[in-house]
Amino acid sequence: MSETLNGRDDEARAEQVYQLVLEGIVAGKYEQGGRLRERELSELYNVSRIPVREAIQRLEQDGFVETFPRRGAIVRQLTLTDVNELFDVRLCLETFAARMAAVRVAEGEPGGRLQKLLDEARQGIDDGRTDDVVRLSAAFHAEIVRLSGNRLLIESVKPLFGRMRWIFGLAHNRSNELQRDEHAELCSAILAGKAELAYTLAYSHIELGREPVLAGLAETLEP
Repeated sequence: MSETLNGRDDEARAEQVYQLVLEGIVAGKYEQGGRLRERELSELYNVSRIPVREAIQRLEQDGFVETFPRRGAIVRQLTLTDVNELFDVRLCLETFAARMAAVRVAEGEPGGRLQKLLDEARQGIDDGRTDDVVRLSAAFHAEIVRLSGNRLLIESVKPLFGRMRWIFGLAHNRSNELQRDEHAELCSAILAGKAELAYTLAYSHIELGREPVLAGLAETLEP
């Protein structure tokens, strides 16, 4: 029984380390190209190296970290190709999610959390809390995916939203007010159960964000 509990403890610790390091990468605490040393992380988070190693392996699987012989784990260097590919995948997945979210709301699924996130983001814009606005924007999109009810999609896009927060934290060249208005239209379409309109608005919103983000990162990222 104790071995099972220890295994669960290690799994929980690995999840905690994963989230802490991921937040550090997104916030710029761990810079692109910087090393992630197991010993330092285990001391910082007061855990053994086993959950640290597991967290790093998961971060590598999710595209945030690369490992090299004799160098160990390195925070991945993003490229403009990475950014373009992120938008391409979002156009495929999030538009489908928006359509299905509207269908499910029309069938009776509660959509109150989507409106709540929109309202919180509005308040964040009014208060000038840029970091919170980026976080709430990602949460808004994640809630649309959750509302789709597709469990495989929900699990598949978790790393995607971490990548979104990372990239948008580096370059956020569209006005928050413009994005707020687009989110409001998309939210209204979903809550009204208008599936095809939700699909179209989601596509437009994502595509309109591509060029400003690419322009903002063109001088700092390799092709």
